[in-house]
Amino acid sequence: MTLVDRWLLPDGVEELLPEQAQQVESLRRKLLDLYQRWGYELIVPPMLEYTESLLVGLGSDIDLMTFRVTDQLTGRLMGLRADITPQAARIDAHSLKREGPVRLCYAGSVLHTRPKKPLASRSPIQLGAELYGDNSQASDLEIICLMLETLRVAGLSELTLDIGHVAVYQAVVDAAGLSDEQEQRYFDILQRKAVAELGAFIDELAVDGETARQLSGLNALHGGDDVLQRGLELFADIPAAVDAIHALQSLQQRLTERMPSLKFYFDLAELRGFHYHTGLVFSALVSEHGQALASGGRYDDIGKVFGRARSAIGFSLDLKALLSLVAAPAEVKGIFAAHSDSAEQWQAIQQLRDAGEKVVAGLPGQQPSEACDRQLIEQNGQWQVQPLG
Repeated sequence: MTLVDRWLLPDGVEELLPEQAQQVESLRRKLLDLYQRWGYELIVPPMLEYTESLLVGLGSDIDLMTFRVTDQLTGRLMGLRADITPQAARIDAHSLKREGPVRLCYAGSVLHTRPKKPLASRSPIQLGAELYGDNSQASDLEIICLMLETLRVAGLSELTLDIGHVAVYQAVVDAAGLSDEQEQRYFDILQRKAVAELGAFIDELAVDGETARQLSGLNALHGGDDVLQRGLELFADIPAAVDAIHALQSLQQRLTERMPSLKFYFDLAELRGFHYHTGLVFSALVSEHGQALASGGRYDDIGKVFGRARSAIGFSLDLKALLSLVAAPAEVKGIFAAHSDSAEQWQAIQQLRDAGEKVVAGLPGQQPSEACDRQLIEQNGQWQVQPLG
């Protein structure tokens, strides 16, 4: 390895330099303060846990995304967390053991063995909120509103809510009576939205014309408000699908009452996280950028593996990804105090710091930096702040 190579970081793993780090930390504090005002309690789970508790509840994807190490004390396999959601579920179900609704929030680094999507970081800073112990539409509404408010407080506008319900897909598959192998093929085709392949697959099935129409039509149910009405007409004889679509209609109405400018995109074949989501799935997109910045859904009974099944809904986002889309806050310039052994200067510096000012105490020979626009000088026995220059 050459000297130059020693400075290289792994692909998808990056560092934050002072300006970016300050921006991330400022945003993190602002958003955690927001969650506190909504009644969410901060938790700080460990970066490392035994795989038995870390790799549960979120399907096979979490297993593939997790780095593993061996505990030198016990010889047991441990994982570096790839998602904080299972840890929050463990804390709710096992560590807190409270009755009734519990609201938790978190912010911390996670590590991925591979990026979730092209150019994504493998070391995101995950921030999110989870609501346990309630499966009503009220908790669905609260979490979605908090997710949207998160992006608004971060400085983003023109938001679109991409929303679906996994019960629609499950109801259609159950009504069609597909075998496990057939369902897996259908699932894979829908995920890729491969229209031609879907037609060939349905032609192979021994199903009646109406079932074939429903299996084919689900793939096209994405877009604006008309999607829900088309879904009701297509699945009129599948009660579970109709109930899920009615739930989406009700949720849209209540969200529109609260946020009249919110745009909606419906996808009744949305299967992201299907293996652990049990109801709503949603994400927030910024219209001018066309990318999802935050996502979440309902995943009831996730705490069952920890001995206590609990209803749950939550969302999360990557602070690093959000950072690239929000305006950097105006830099707060500091005060430069030239090096001195004066105890009076030290007291003056401390008073300014206690008042919230940034004061750089100079070292011998140090000159003021661009980070300072004022200086602390002595005049007539008094230490005063004056402009630099």
